[in-house]
Amino acid sequence: MGSWNTIPMEITYEALGWIAFLCWSLCFYPQVILNFRRKSVVGLNFDFIVLNLTKHTSYLIYNVTLYFSSTVQNQYFQKYGFGQMIPVAANDVALSIHVTLLTIILLFQISIYERGDQTISKIALLIVSVVWLFAGVCFFIALQTQSWLWLISIFNIIQVCMTVIKYTPQVFMNFKRKSTEGFSIGYVLCDFSGGVANFAQMIVQSLDQNSWVNFTGNIGKILLSLISMFFDLVFICQRFLIYSTGKVKLPSETSIGKQPLIISDHTEEADNV
Repeated sequence: MGSWNTIPMEITYEALGWIAFLCWSLCFYPQVILNFRRKSVVGLNFDFIVLNLTKHTSYLIYNVTLYFSSTVQNQYFQKYGFGQMIPVAANDVALSIHVTLLTIILLFQISIYERGDQTISKIALLIVSVVWLFAGVCFFIALQTQSWLWLISIFNIIQVCMTVIKYTPQVFMNFKRKSTEGFSIGYVLCDFSGGVANFAQMIVQSLDQNSWVNFTGNIGKILLSLISMFFDLVFICQRFLIYSTGKVKLPSETSIGKQPLIISDHTEEADNV
């Protein structure tokens, strides 16, 4: 296993990692607090949260396994070289655990607070079901061949795909409503800062090691940063440029009752009668 060549680079690496942890952890709290104060989740896309849970759970599996499992680490060194460093840091593990728990809290808020006529779409539920079915099949394949590095790499790819998919419903919802009200801009700004710090952390490791293997060895981490920053810029443009003056009136708790999270086809047919 490789070691650091310079102490300043190691310190910078650790500092950037925990800055990323802080930013990506804090980005959840504005939305949690906003929901609590309003006692409403209207304006927050439920698909975004459901897909986000699958994304963070997948990334948690990857980070925890590669960081703690000597078997998986040995397979990593056999593939990329025994002189390389493991591309997962302690802050990555802590982040995965923390944000997974916070996403569960957001799901709990969705279940208890006013939500208007918003529901979890059947498409989102289908995507999540297919993803975990695919992951289950991959597990049994890895079980036969003991290819655990390959298996957690699948989870890393899943989290990248879910990162792309999870942002799309909120972008479309903002476009449809011509407003970003109800979706915390604090989440976006912290998320963007975390992406920058995470990307910079990987660069520091590469410069110290004079090798870019950590990028190919953990392609999910670099793509996570780039994709997150891209969509955050989209949200920032929606908030401050496109819909800066357009606001919609959110329904009050007295004007609309709580609706079920998933509307059945029978309910929809009854509403159309």
